[in-house]
Amino acid sequence: MASHSTSVISLIGMPGSGKSTVGVLLAKRLGLAFVDTDLLIQEQERATLAEIIAAKGHEALRDIEEQVLLDMTIYPAIVSTGGSVVYSEAIMQRLAKASIVVYLRAQLSTVDYRISLAPDRGIASPGNHTLEDVYNERVPLYERYANITVDVDADDPEIIAGHIKSLLDAL
Repeated sequence: MASHSTSVISLIGMPGSGKSTVGVLLAKRLGLAFVDTDLLIQEQERATLAEIIAAKGHEALRDIEEQVLLDMTIYPAIVSTGGSVVYSEAIMQRLAKASIVVYLRAQLSTVDYRISLAPDRGIASPGNHTLEDVYNERVPLYERYANITVDVDADDPEIIAGHIKSLLDAL
């Protein structure tokens, strides 16, 4: 990678893994823009993710997410993705070609606790799936697509952002 100024870094991981929080801090450290694809979806649909799921179902949200991520302009930035992007081969191939994919790996207990703090957070999964079901389904996909994996359970977001920067510098 020539320099951080020419780079795109995509953050993947479960809801509650810190993609938005760590992403903003990392963008500041690297002097890059920050793009939150959940916000792009909400702007386009003029609704929150939870409202989209309630009105149209989780499959519709995934379809919208795919369309938004395939249509969006990719430029030097930290891109925080929705937790379900890994279900889309098309999105992940695009991100893999255009960016370094960083997986923020959180234990199930961490995800469960953090989601409990934001109960209105939309998770794009069938209603009969427990959080554990979703977690077990997604983790192998995150691992498959990740160029870099960073554990996020123990450290605060500043430290995690610094750790990612060090790993990127070493590439």
